[in-house]
Amino acid sequence: MTKTRLILVPLLALPLCLHAAVGLNGAGSTFIYPLASKWFSDYDKKTGVQINYQSIGSGAGIRQLLAGTVDFGASDATMSDADMKKAKSPILHLPATMGAVVVAYNLTGVPEGLKLTPDVLAKLFLGEIKKWDDNAIAALNPGVKLPSTDVSIAHRSDGSGTTNIFTEYLSKVSSAWKEKVGKGTAVNWPVGLGAKGNEAVAGLIKQVGGAIGYLELAYAMENKLTYALIRNREGSYPVPSIATTTAAAAGALAEMPADFRASITEMPGKDAYPICGFTWFLVYKHYDDAVKGKELVSFLNWSMDEGQKTAPALNYAPLPASLVAKIKASIATIDVSDTQKPGAQASKGD
Repeated sequence: MTKTRLILVPLLALPLCLHAAVGLNGAGSTFIYPLASKWFSDYDKKTGVQINYQSIGSGAGIRQLLAGTVDFGASDATMSDADMKKAKSPILHLPATMGAVVVAYNLTGVPEGLKLTPDVLAKLFLGEIKKWDDNAIAALNPGVKLPSTDVSIAHRSDGSGTTNIFTEYLSKVSSAWKEKVGKGTAVNWPVGLGAKGNEAVAGLIKQVGGAIGYLELAYAMENKLTYALIRNREGSYPVPSIATTTAAAAGALAEMPADFRASITEMPGKDAYPICGFTWFLVYKHYDDAVKGKELVSFLNWSMDEGQKTAPALNYAPLPASLVAKIKASIATIDVSDTQKPGAQASKGD
């Protein structure tokens, strides 16, 4: 009996050790990081698979994915067709969650819920409105005592999907913004101070009196920042929330393209918050390392099931069941065959 035990224990322990040794590397969006870090921790506890994620901005995440230094990326902006052609394998855009980009401000004595129209918001970020007691802001907020404080713009300095969502929105609602600045993960800001990551933008707003900037709702809530109400296309001023983000996505879901590269800024609906976006997991269509590929597929499926349940607690909107079903069908197309095996090379050329 003693000899039998000595043989069986290492054999039983071996698969668990091998499973725990598998690790995945990702990089990109700071927008999703509060939720993603929760997912990665929960998944590690459940499976023993560690996922190392660098919260460095969508642009940097895309660059690392193209360089092949990570197993997956995360971005709040879709990859361009030109960038996708540079990849070693076709890239899939898999929606992971949805969230709101809020406009937060630091004005002593001014309560939360300052109302701003798209035109006024664009003029603020263009540097055309320079004082907080400007008539254009005062007219929207009767009864609010606005200070004669200089407006200080806070924006991202790095390549950012949050910036892409915000500038895409401004380009839709302001012809002046579209012509002078445009949209993208990085733009030439007319005015303001830059900071790297949603966390740093939150810090900048907290530190500078008169500051106004944009960041993901979860960061505003975590840092107890005061944020504005933005008028939507129906003339309403919805509070940024899970419900109003879901309302914004409703129109896009009906016409969701097969590659999931859809926008949900300035969407129709009385309850639709106007500045919302998806975060996508960017994954290869083919993985040479079959073990890593299978672990990533397992995690992606988990994120669509168990992961979605944890999103609301962190102020992210869970994906609708109808969209989850389509995403899981796309996940099932990921090729994780081992090209190192004889005869397996032919499966790579998708």
